[in-house]
Amino acid sequence: MVSCVVRMYAYTPIKGVSVRLVMGLLVIRGTEKSGKAELPDGGGDRRGNGNGRRMLMCSVVLPLVAALGLVLGGPAAGRADAATVCAGRPAKTVPFKTGELRVYKNRSYACAIAVAKKPGPRRPMSVTIQARGGSPVVDSGKYTKQAGPVTVHALNRCVRASARISGKPGSTGWILC
Repeated sequence: MVSCVVRMYAYTPIKGVSVRLVMGLLVIRGTEKSGKAELPDGGGDRRGNGNGRRMLMCSVVLPLVAALGLVLGGPAAGRADAATVCAGRPAKTVPFKTGELRVYKNRSYACAIAVAKKPGPRRPMSVTIQARGGSPVVDSGKYTKQAGPVTVHALNRCVRASARISGKPGSTGWILC
């Protein structure tokens, strides 16, 4: 099975080979018993085993389809919000004058990021998260868009988070208790 990331849904007109999007991956699947994507018109290499056509498919066609999918975009093409790398569901968002503090929670961890309202030149930003009874975890520096993510183990514990962007603060107090 060959896969590469694309954002589109398509089927090939080639008999015996289907191309489809499964969980964000482009999957080529053959219908042969071998499980390999055999192309039917015998356009293989000199030995006639189809490896040349599969190689062409993997090295030329898939990158072109992937590029087309990236150019045309997908459901997230028009989104302008900052990308986050925090896992879990959003638990709390605290807006303040220069940005917002976002807190995420999954079963055993809590994560926080500080996102600037208007990305621009580098400016001082910091984000802190602390589980009750634990030490605070801090990310601070000069950033253009966001500070963080910072993560703490918070299974059955309250957490508090705070952020500061260009001197303006925002905080949650104790949450997720």
